[in-house]
Amino acid sequence: MKGELRRKKITQLLEESTEPLSGNYLAALLQVSRQIIVQDITLLRASGINILSTHRGYLLQRDGTRSRLIKVRHDDEQIGDELYTIVDAGGKVVDVFVDHEIYGELKAELMLSSRKDVDDFILQLKSGQISPLKHLTDDFHYHTVVAGSEEILDFIEEQLKKKGYLI
Repeated sequence: MKGELRRKKITQLLEESTEPLSGNYLAALLQVSRQIIVQDITLLRASGINILSTHRGYLLQRDGTRSRLIKVRHDDEQIGDELYTIVDAGGKVVDVFVDHEIYGELKAELMLSSRKDVDDFILQLKSGQISPLKHLTDDFHYHTVVAGSEEILDFIEEQLKKKGYLI
C-alpha cells in the first residue's frame, strides 16, 4: 500500500474509533512496520490532522482543540521556563519526544496543563526519578502541544521564539 493511501486509511480508522489505536495494531493491520506508522502519524500531524499520542495508542482529537508539533532546544535550567511559557499561554504539553539516530523516536507522555503540573514534573527531574529525553539528542526535542485555537498555538510559538527556545 502506497504512503498516501495508507495515511488516508489511518485517518479513516482513527475517525471511526473512540478508543486509542496502538502503533503495533495499525502496523499489523496495514502490513508495515511500527516505525512506518510513527512516520505516517508525524506526516498526518504536519498536514493539520489533530492526532494525540497516548500510552495506549493514537487518538483523533475531537474536542475542538488544535494540536501542533513544536521543536525546541534549551538547557536544563530552562525546562521550567519553557513549560511555564506553554501552559501560561493556554497550552497543554501532551508529550515530549526525541528522534534518536539509533533508537528512532523515543516518547514520554507528559500531560502538563498547569503550573502545578510543571512544578511536579520539575520536582521529579530534580529528585533524579526521571531524566530529560533531550539529553539523548544534544538538547533538541519536540512537544505535542494542544490548545483551544490556532491563535493560541501561534502565540505559544511566538513566546518560545522570543525566548530562543523554538527551532
